[in-house]
Amino acid sequence: MADQTAAGRETGPRTRLVVLDMAGTTVADDGLVEQAFDAAAAELGVVHGTDEHARMVQHVRDTMGESKISVFRALFGDEAKAQQGNRAFEAAYDRLVDQGHCAALPGAEKAVRELRGAGLTVVLTTGFSGPTQQRILTALGWESLADLVLCPADAGGRGRPYPDLALAALLRTGAADDVRELAVVGDTGYDMLCGARSGAGVVAGVLTGAHDAERLRAGGATHVLASVAELPQLLLG
Repeated sequence: MADQTAAGRETGPRTRLVVLDMAGTTVADDGLVEQAFDAAAAELGVVHGTDEHARMVQHVRDTMGESKISVFRALFGDEAKAQQGNRAFEAAYDRLVDQGHCAALPGAEKAVRELRGAGLTVVLTTGFSGPTQQRILTALGWESLADLVLCPADAGGRGRPYPDLALAALLRTGAADDVRELAVVGDTGYDMLCGARSGAGVVAGVLTGAHDAERLRAGGATHVLASVAELPQLLLG
C-alpha cells in the first residue's frame, strides 16, 4: 500500500511526466551491482574479504543510485584507476545481463504502459553508462517501452543525487510546464534527493531495491510504495 503521508498531493498540479529509475525500481537487481563491483575491485587488486573490500562494498551500498563512475572516483581517487574500475564494472555487469541475469520487477512493464496509456510521459533513467542501459533494455525487450531513456552522460555527466537527470527529462520531452508536474520514482535515497532537488511534486520511493523506507524518507520521499506496480494508483487515482 502507498504511504500517503505527503501533505498537498491531492491539491498539487497533475502529474504529466514520470521519471523512473531502472535497477531496483523497474528492473530486479538481485545483487548484480555488487557482483559486478567485486569483479571490478578484483581487477584493481582489492582482495575479497579484507577490511578494504568491506569498506568499499559498504560505500557502494550507501551510494546506490549514484553514477557509477562517480562511485569509483570516490573509492579510488586516481582518475585512471576510477576509469579502469568503471570499465571493469560495466563489462562484468554486461556479462551478467548476457547470461540471463536480468529481469523486470513484477508489474513494472504494466505500470509503464498504464501510465503512458493515460497520457503521461515516462522516462527511464539509470546511473549506468548508455551502452549498459541499452543492453538491459534489449534483454528485457523494452527498447520502445518508455518515451525516452537517459543516463548521466545525457544530462551533462552528473547523475544522482543531483537533479540533472530529472530536469533533463523535462527539458528533453517538454512534457511538463512546471517542475511540480514531475514524479520522480526510485529505490534509493539518492533517487529521492534527485527528485526533491528538482522540485518534483511527487517523489516516490519503492521498497524493491537498495534502501528502506527510513532512508527513502530521509532523502525526501513524499510517498513510499511497496513497488512500482502501485504507481498508477498513486498518480492516476
